[in-house]
Amino acid sequence: MTATQPKFSYSGHETFVCRYAWLPKAVKLVNKNSHAFRDEHEAMVTLGVGKNMVRSIKYWAESAQVLQNTDAGHAVSPFGERLLGNEGHDPFLERIETLWLLHWKIATNPSSPLYTWRQMLNYWHRSEFIASEALIFLKKNLQAGEVDKSERTLADGIRVFINSYVPTRGRKGEIAEDNLDCPLVELNLLRETKAPTESIYCFNLEDKPAVSAALFAYCLDDFWTNQHPNADFLEFAKVSTTEGSPGQIFKLPELAVRDRLEQLGDLTGGKLQYVESSSLQQVMRKPSASLSFDLLDAIYES
Repeated sequence: MTATQPKFSYSGHETFVCRYAWLPKAVKLVNKNSHAFRDEHEAMVTLGVGKNMVRSIKYWAESAQVLQNTDAGHAVSPFGERLLGNEGHDPFLERIETLWLLHWKIATNPSSPLYTWRQMLNYWHRSEFIASEALIFLKKNLQAGEVDKSERTLADGIRVFINSYVPTRGRKGEIAEDNLDCPLVELNLLRETKAPTESIYCFNLEDKPAVSAALFAYCLDDFWTNQHPNADFLEFAKVSTTEGSPGQIFKLPELAVRDRLEQLGDLTGGKLQYVESSSLQQVMRKPSASLSFDLLDAIYES
């Protein structure tokens, strides 16, 4: 953690996980009225939910980077419009690639990083955990100036993190349209094993075919732009295991990362290129390469 680390987000979700319809609804609402979330009562009527849920919808839309704050209130981000807008690639979250993208955006939010996501995905170095030991871990790793965070706030954070990835009422399609599960449960990133005292949760560290080479390339470019904007190359380890890297956030084994890197040249027309030899493993990027939207579009070409 550096001195320039943005202020962490510890709350705002109102203990609700993000639900299937929330992000598309937020995008549609703000496209009609940039001030929509400034008047909570009006937003309650428009969205048909209570005040706490209005706040939670706003929180998740900002955390997933589909909405951005402006002087006028909110605006749909370029990413949010291209993904969930009227002419977007997947306005109803029907494709698994979209869910992986949203997982990526929530886990790597550069302006207001979610503390629980940052710690559990990057600094918890075992595959398994139970909620009580995760709580101790989160409390221990609070930064200077944040040590006054209450145990309840941290406990809410780990509970929302777990419930975002572990289904509570069954898979999508098994219950009513107003699915209480978070869409991210479809990723199977976190698995639960019931135990007599506390459930054991285990990260899925296997390859994930739905994280396509194009999706990985988009996230790599996003990581590069936000974390290493002046670098012309990144070592393999930075792409596979460092904080906020695609390999780390997607919990991919090194062979799976390498397989996707080897496809970069063809995907990007040589703007990104993986170079490997007996003494060198790194990704090269051409200066001033602008790839974001091209790579986002490439994800959905199939």
